[in-house]
Amino acid sequence: MANTYSQISIHAVFAVKGRQNLIVKPWRDELHKYITGIISANGAKSLAVGGWLDHVHIFFGMPVTTCISDFIAIVKASSSKWINEQGFVTGKFSWQAGYGAFSYAKSQRDNVINYIINQEEHHRKKTFKDEYLKMLTDFDVEYDGRYLFEFI
Repeated sequence: MANTYSQISIHAVFAVKGRQNLIVKPWRDELHKYITGIISANGAKSLAVGGWLDHVHIFFGMPVTTCISDFIAIVKASSSKWINEQGFVTGKFSWQAGYGAFSYAKSQRDNVINYIINQEEHHRKKTFKDEYLKMLTDFDVEYDGRYLFEFI
């Protein structure tokens, strides 16, 4: 009997609604650990989770039975619910609609993991907007500037 096999590594990025700087140091690591648990609980292999004040990067091995948009919706919904339950922010926390998702070869994994875990250093030199536009350009993704993340 034949089976299905794959090795698909996805780097996804999503932002805080209104691009507010809400993901602060006192609970940022807890959020990243929680998201790692969501990824694993949904059949994927977590490779790295990181981010900065207004966005999160996740890098994971994609299960063959899962649709990227469904997977990201679960991660975003579960993590925003958890943030609200913990009372980490005043008011209601939510992620912006949309996300970026980019695939990488296995040979590129270490570079992507290092990039994600060094977000604090990275964002001393580059804004999230610049970072995201570079990703889109590097991957030849056509986009309409009116429908990018809310850059305030």
